Amino acid sequence: MQLLEQIGLKFQVVPSNSVEDLESGLDPHELAKSLSLRKASSVAKKYRNAVVIAADTFGVLEGKILGKPKTEGEAREMLLAMSGKTHSVITGFTILDADEGRSVSRSEETSVQFRKLTAGEIDAYVQSGEPLGKAGAYAIQGLGALLIERIDGDYFNVVGLPLCALAESLKEFVICAL
Repeated sequence: MQLLEQIGLKFQVVPSNSVEDLESGLDPHELAKSLSLRKASSVAKKYRNAVVIAADTFGVLEGKILGKPKTEGEAREMLLAMSGKTHSVITGFTILDADEGRSVSRSEETSVQFRKLTAGEIDAYVQSGEPLGKAGAYAIQGLGALLIERIDGDYFNVVGLPLCALAESLKEFVICAL
């Protein structure tokens, strides 16, 4: 993951078997932390002498959780719903020491204001392929940047991992990113 490289961490990427269930009924911050903890626990079972970092990101618009669209139609619906509105991006992350079983789970929230989008702009963006598989149907670090009027909070949280909060939490595991 490029963000972890950016802060100088040495790591190995290991996919989790954990299922992302966004319909649990939990508060969005608790849901984000719960999903990241499940991912971290799933990976930690396979390793000794490792510190596992896992994260989960999704959008929240008017109380509704926006996951990753699976189809172009779902992506269009999400983008149309967010057009001209402000939504939240919530990322939960967990750091878990595989040997000790000690973990820290936190969540961060960033407010994102979309500009008013035309149907043609939405179609063009969906045709780019970028929205598929992205939380909230956009990537702020890509073409999705053109959809956003402003943000309030951590940019990297919208990308998918709040780097400052992560670096501070890693200190509890005697891991310094600087």
